[in-house]
Amino acid sequence: MKGCLGLASTKINGMRFNQIRLFALLGMFFLLLQACTKDEDFTVSESNFNTANGRTDGPNDREGRGGNEVAVLGDDVPLQWMNLFLELERYAAGMRPNASARAIAYINLAAYETAVPGMRDFVSNSSLIPGFNLGDNGSQENLDWEIALNSCYARAMRHFLLNLPASRATQIDELEQTLEAQLGSKVDRRRLNESKEWGLAIAGQVIDYSQSDAAAEQQIIEPQPLSYEPPVGDGFWTYSAEQERALFPYWEGVRTFVITPDETTTEAPLSYSENPSSPYYQEMLEVYEDNNAAADKDDEQLWIAEFWSDDVENLTFSPPARQVSIAKQLISNFDMNLEEALYLYVKLGFSLNDAAVATWKYKYEYMVMRPNVFIHEFIDPNYQTNLYRLIPWPNPTFPSYPSGHSCFASAAAGVFIDFFGNETNFTDRSHEDRTEFRGAARSFSTLEQLAAENAFSRIPLGVHMRMDCTEGLRLGYEIAAAVNRYRLKRERA
Repeated sequence: MKGCLGLASTKINGMRFNQIRLFALLGMFFLLLQACTKDEDFTVSESNFNTANGRTDGPNDREGRGGNEVAVLGDDVPLQWMNLFLELERYAAGMRPNASARAIAYINLAAYETAVPGMRDFVSNSSLIPGFNLGDNGSQENLDWEIALNSCYARAMRHFLLNLPASRATQIDELEQTLEAQLGSKVDRRRLNESKEWGLAIAGQVIDYSQSDAAAEQQIIEPQPLSYEPPVGDGFWTYSAEQERALFPYWEGVRTFVITPDETTTEAPLSYSENPSSPYYQEMLEVYEDNNAAADKDDEQLWIAEFWSDDVENLTFSPPARQVSIAKQLISNFDMNLEEALYLYVKLGFSLNDAAVATWKYKYEYMVMRPNVFIHEFIDPNYQTNLYRLIPWPNPTFPSYPSGHSCFASAAAGVFIDFFGNETNFTDRSHEDRTEFRGAARSFSTLEQLAAENAFSRIPLGVHMRMDCTEGLRLGYEIAAAVNRYRLKRERA
């Protein structure tokens, strides 16, 4: 019996040992699997980010960070602030279109940087953009990202929306207070204050960075400098009255975010000619005929011309701001969350800013005259553009080639296509309720179609030749392609 018991005991102990070994192996496997699941491998497109910031754990590691995830939040806060931006920007005297494009970039850079610590799959622009280095703004342990964004937007818009009438500027205070009351009621006082301080600090650093761009700061103060006199030559643009003086003639020196003017390409305009059979003359004749036909028939071509105009302070927002309106509608249509919306807005801002810098470089390099000057002298002295009834002079106050509207349109469309694809069946309702001009909504099967209509609307409006629009479209897509390659989103390996 004793021997049997001993044998049984040995067998039982052996079984226990094997079970323990099996459980240990299973446990190790489970822990390894859990670790692989938890620490998914991400590839950061901007490979220099961690090195520049002295990090080895990835720029948006969530360990130890409190607050809500930005990805689970809706876009209500940026939506309300972009609505207000579009409402106020048309009253910001002296900004359009260049200073507006710049403002869009910096406001949305500040918003993105405010929330990026809570955006798991995104990285900061800090150290990626030359000279842009955010300092230590304290802990993000207790932040409410929407409250932080509210304070950031308010401070940034107060700074970048220039020359607003006092009655309009107070709308920034009103929206800030309204949103703070709504959002603050859900958090304790400490979290409210820390979140506000975070948003204000980030906005302040972005403002400081913007002010280090001396070329932009000087031209914002004096957008039509008396020191600038255009060169004289056949077919060259010039001004005929003081209010038509050159607008932002030195803008090519303004800071860009992704692509400099020297990194873009250009195609020279048609050679100036007064010969009626020349390509140049024929394009001028097309402007004359299309402008007059639109006015006489009062048909879709006039609707297209006025729908896309966006030329008039106090009446409409500027051409770059129009693209913010389109972005806002696309974000709603595609039900984007907060981090996706912030990512789109910052990429759009970079594209519009860099488009303004490149376009104005080439405008003042080629110095192509506006159509009405040529038409008055060689075709019809009584010609008037379809823009003239909306503004007190017949032309935008800068050279014609390439078209700024066209470049802004494709610089934005290229970014939108990268996010949403080309075929969107999109309806633009930017001016749906306006009665001062033809602003009824227009629908498009593709975003390329939308950008092209925007660009070539300048012909029946009477202010651009076809070559201006064609080159503007080409240049804008080139800039958008560069911005699309600038990836802030971390890609799964």
